[in-house]
Amino acid sequence: MVDILYLTELLGLKVYDLKGRVLGRVRDAAIVPLIDPQRVDRFLIGGSGYAWLTVRHDQVQRISLNGIQLRDEILTPFHNDEYMLRLVRDLLDQQIIDAQGRKVVRVTDVTFQIEGQELKVLEVDVGLRSVVRRLAQGVLPRLWIRRLQEPIAPQSISWQFCNIVEPDPLRRLRLNITNDFLERMHPADIADIVEELGPEDREAIIASLDEEVAAEALSEVDPDMQASILEALETEKAADIMDEMDPGEAADVLAELQEERADEIMHEMEAEEEVTELLEFAEDSAGRLMSTEFVALGEEATVSGAVRLLKENPESVEALQAIYLTRGEKLFATVPLARLLLSAGDVPLRKLAAENAARVKVDAKQVRVVELFDKYNLLELPVVDREDRLVGVITADDVITLLRDK
Repeated sequence: MVDILYLTELLGLKVYDLKGRVLGRVRDAAIVPLIDPQRVDRFLIGGSGYAWLTVRHDQVQRISLNGIQLRDEILTPFHNDEYMLRLVRDLLDQQIIDAQGRKVVRVTDVTFQIEGQELKVLEVDVGLRSVVRRLAQGVLPRLWIRRLQEPIAPQSISWQFCNIVEPDPLRRLRLNITNDFLERMHPADIADIVEELGPEDREAIIASLDEEVAAEALSEVDPDMQASILEALETEKAADIMDEMDPGEAADVLAELQEERADEIMHEMEAEEEVTELLEFAEDSAGRLMSTEFVALGEEATVSGAVRLLKENPESVEALQAIYLTRGEKLFATVPLARLLLSAGDVPLRKLAAENAARVKVDAKQVRVVELFDKYNLLELPVVDREDRLVGVITADDVITLLRDK
């Protein structure tokens, strides 16, 4: 393991000049992600009685457990650089996101690969083994500590799967911190991660995500936390996220906010009118539970016409369970989507309609909605007004969320 060095071993390591004299000890190390996301770009050294100095990676002749030997003695005083990620200050003991394991962890050490005279960040360590190293560092010789840790199974995360939590969006940009891994996760996994973070960090993560991804993740978060995050976000960003939500869900989230804050966000939303209409329904009514996104066709529509419409609007297919037929504006019939797959194009949709399909009035109590889903094993339920006009649909997901929140 001579090609491996740990941050706890690096700290306090002596730095020698060309004549073998000690210039100081390592106090921190930094990478500059915009230049190289893995290589330690500089070592910050200090001693008694003078300010820290900076050693560049190309000034190092050799590095080992015995110390750092320099090839160049022209050192400069340390000045903080906004493009620099310092491993002790910014990483050690900090919470980071394990993008592969889909969890939040606290960094207890960092593992480097020694490549010639350079150090490359290999992994961050989070387990008992690294805790033992830290506790024993400075108490026992480094080689003894390595032998002591051998029976303990390592717990580490490859550096490529680490996502650093940084609340400042400008600093995230300077440090080249992206959320590519996060945005490829399932929204429920992102929500779990967000709920593990502190207020400032969770708001920073949501703010840095693509609006569509942020909306899906926010939908999975506890309602009280949703309100807390939206209260803290910039109004324009909050409105962009809410626009990506289903209007019914957006109405539920906005209802949890202070009235003044909800009004600010709605004023910036493209779907302001639609959401406002939903908020007018009683809180425990079917109207507040429904989505206004559905597919409805006239009673004379055919299978080919329905398929053509779905191809023109592919974004509506993912969660679609049924197509609704209307006579005038009134709900006439419900056609399960699966039946389209087994029918010829010229078949009228009304011939595929489900018999005695359930429906619910927009002002019905939500307990009635739950009863209908349970009784008929529904995946989706159309909502009509007093004149039987189709105004929305309620999905099984809506009902599951309702029951979970209660």
